Amino acid sequence: MNQRYYSLDVFRGATVALMILVNNPGSWEHIYPPLEHAPWNGCTPTDLVFPFFLFAVGNAMAFVMPRLESAGNAVFLQKIFKRTLIIFGLGLFLNWFPFIRWSENHYVLRYWVNPTQPDNGVRILGVLQRIALCYLFASLLVYYCKLRGALIISACILLIYWVLCLYFGHPGDPYSITGYFGLGVDKAVLGVAHMYKGEGVPFDPEGLASTLPAIVQVVLGYYTGYQIVGRGKTPGLLKWMISAGIIIAVAGLCWNVIFPINKKIWTSSFVLFTSGLAMLVLAVLIYLIEFRGWKGWLSRFFDIFGKNPLFIFVMSGLIPRISGLIRWAEGKQGSEDTMVYTSPLEWFYNHICRPVSENLKNGSLLYAILMVMFFWLLGYIMDRKKIYIRV
Repeated sequence: MNQRYYSLDVFRGATVALMILVNNPGSWEHIYPPLEHAPWNGCTPTDLVFPFFLFAVGNAMAFVMPRLESAGNAVFLQKIFKRTLIIFGLGLFLNWFPFIRWSENHYVLRYWVNPTQPDNGVRILGVLQRIALCYLFASLLVYYCKLRGALIISACILLIYWVLCLYFGHPGDPYSITGYFGLGVDKAVLGVAHMYKGEGVPFDPEGLASTLPAIVQVVLGYYTGYQIVGRGKTPGLLKWMISAGIIIAVAGLCWNVIFPINKKIWTSSFVLFTSGLAMLVLAVLIYLIEFRGWKGWLSRFFDIFGKNPLFIFVMSGLIPRISGLIRWAEGKQGSEDTMVYTSPLEWFYNHICRPVSENLKNGSLLYAILMVMFFWLLGYIMDRKKIYIRV
């Protein structure tokens, strides 16, 4: 019960590092295909990062749930609701921060709802908000329904979500961005002003309806963590993880034939496919690190991210936003002789990273890697000073 699994820290840290890598390219127009999300149906390596992190959240729950259960109902509810509110609040804060933005060469306020453009406002949901909601409901399921009940309910959730998509989506095209039933749910509950606009139409990839199957991702992570705790560092654990991972991933691929694997609406097939892959990747890490004693520079590199995952992820969102407010004139451009302004990170990309290669994707990738290194250094300094921020 008390065995330490360094491999779980490495797995969690690797997901944070990859999140920073794919969220911070030098240019969104110049990205190598594996570092982009699938346009719609399908799954790229980048599409694995978020579900792997939710899976890691479930793993961690398996190690702390016994303490919460022994502490009693009141303590359990207080802890999970407090943590949920903090994580959700941090996500909402990141969406609104820094409350002003640079637009048309001057600063303007970021309104909750723009008074002159009522369809524009602060996005309510996002990555941290989904993590918070999935953690909350998965914890409640596991605590009150126990593992067997949580797994049965999870299976029902995946099936019910499929039925909702199929029968309440647009006839003939229920799995498209405009035919997806959850689009109407988000518009009705959140309002267009508070939805993501990056898809060309108001559509939230972390929307309310698609959060439902994402809860199952955390439950499956908990199930795997439960097996890790119960079976210990034995060959039987690896056999179970490999077998279960293959079965669940193949089930997702089979379901994909009629319910496409799709991250943006978080389909049930996507949950199974990515959870199965997460089990297999984690099994490999457990074998290499726990059984073979492999603790090289790469594992130590990712472990740094795993020790302060939430703080580092939040800072990776805050620092670019703060940088974007620091502006200075860089010259004039265009027939109207308009002044061009830049920010520290924009200047760094344009003058340091972009010139390294004629292939602009290389400069964009270099910038993303350097961002990862910067936040690794931040995590390293915190680790050396024994500073670990928990919520």
